[in-house]
Amino acid sequence: MKLKKEIRVDGRKFNHNKKIIAIQGLGFVGSVMALICANADKDNLVFGIDLPIKQSKSKINDLNNCKFPFKSEDKNISIFHKKSIIQKNFYCTTSLEPYKYADTIIININLDVKKKSNKINKLISYDVDLKNFKKAIKTIGENCKSNALIILESTVPPGTTEKIVKPIIMENLLKRNLTTNKIKIAHSYERVMPGKDYINSIKNFYRVFSGIDKKSAIAVKTFLETIINTKKYPLTELNKTTESEIAKVLENSFRATNIAFMVEWTRLAEKMGSNVYNIVNTIRKRPTHKNIMYPGIGVGGYCLTKDSLLAEWSLNNIFKINQKLDFSFNAIKTNDLMPYFSSKFFKSVIKKFKNKKKNILLLGCAYAPGIGDTRNSPVEIFYNQIKNKYFKINVSDPYVDFWDEKKIKTKQLSNKLLKETDFLVISTGHNEYKNNNKLIKQIIKFKVKVIDLIGIFRENQVNQLKKFNLIKVLGRGDL
Repeated sequence: MKLKKEIRVDGRKFNHNKKIIAIQGLGFVGSVMALICANADKDNLVFGIDLPIKQSKSKINDLNNCKFPFKSEDKNISIFHKKSIIQKNFYCTTSLEPYKYADTIIININLDVKKKSNKINKLISYDVDLKNFKKAIKTIGENCKSNALIILESTVPPGTTEKIVKPIIMENLLKRNLTTNKIKIAHSYERVMPGKDYINSIKNFYRVFSGIDKKSAIAVKTFLETIINTKKYPLTELNKTTESEIAKVLENSFRATNIAFMVEWTRLAEKMGSNVYNIVNTIRKRPTHKNIMYPGIGVGGYCLTKDSLLAEWSLNNIFKINQKLDFSFNAIKTNDLMPYFSSKFFKSVIKKFKNKKKNILLLGCAYAPGIGDTRNSPVEIFYNQIKNKYFKINVSDPYVDFWDEKKIKTKQLSNKLLKETDFLVISTGHNEYKNNNKLIKQIIKFKVKVIDLIGIFRENQVNQLKKFNLIKVLGRGDL
């Protein structure tokens, strides 16, 4: 029988037989990645590490007490979390001690883009500040083992792993009089979708990877095979880490551009009094055009709102090549303005009603369906645009109890709330609102007028509400 090794973190004893894994950053990606690693093998010992600040400490406390800090409709989150607590192979901390023991360190930290926009949120310029990112990498270099595997999962400007992460790690190993020929550094970007497939978007999904050298590539491939269902979803190796980094920003840029493209055509259809949903459904029958988008309130979250800009920034600042990615830049600029288009639609509908005092209910403040993430939510801009002294605005969201950005406590959707509502705005496409005949009946019963910015209802439900003149849908030419 193999003897168990013992280590101490925060004064606690931890025993392990196999690998120690440290996750740097416990946000929407890092927290779920930690649970997946803990569930991959009960003998794995997984530490989640975050900054010693109030918000992080609260999150760490929740995770250590089997309370996942982010609401999601994925039932697997609770299952994985409970199992990791029972197995006692998952622990979160602000301590740097786990880096000293970790065989594998996974980096899941933010790298923000600072945008400069005019008064109507039109993007003018931007910058990427690497100060905190470099500081986080330095922390690893100051503590890690000389033969550790370091995997960067964060979305970064192409060239970051090779030209920023590697030099920082190497420099700090040398400062500690440690060899640099055993360290392994790799990039393997996440494709996390924190909705109903939160767990599966990591565990049962395709993954791209690359290493700074052959031994790094072999090590990251071996590691990923232990946590991902690679038999069904084979790994893809790229020649160098810069290619892996480009793949992530290109992937997100493609989707952002697809959305921006549809924004222009939705505006055209609205002005021509045409139903863009019918038009798109017709086009989608062509196999090569199945991914054309529907209208929406806007783009939100951490990725699509800025990832396209990382590539251009890298070109100019890391590779020192003076070149623009105009198409991708303009897509971001167009998407940033989407909530303004939605607010104009809202105002054009509501101005037809003479009484000034109106009760507005926003259904959803998260940036996407099935999650409690409100970062860069287009609903925030929409809220700011419609707010005035004549409107009382309530917010309801099944995944958000408190809307941090607006300091608003959300309300539970109920008969009482709907009875007090004049205009119901569908602002996030949660599944709880889809195919919800009870909600349709409540709307009719209380004669609530609906402004749908998502196109969430089925055709028969829209027609049912139109009989009572109770709905206007963005993209259907309803103005």
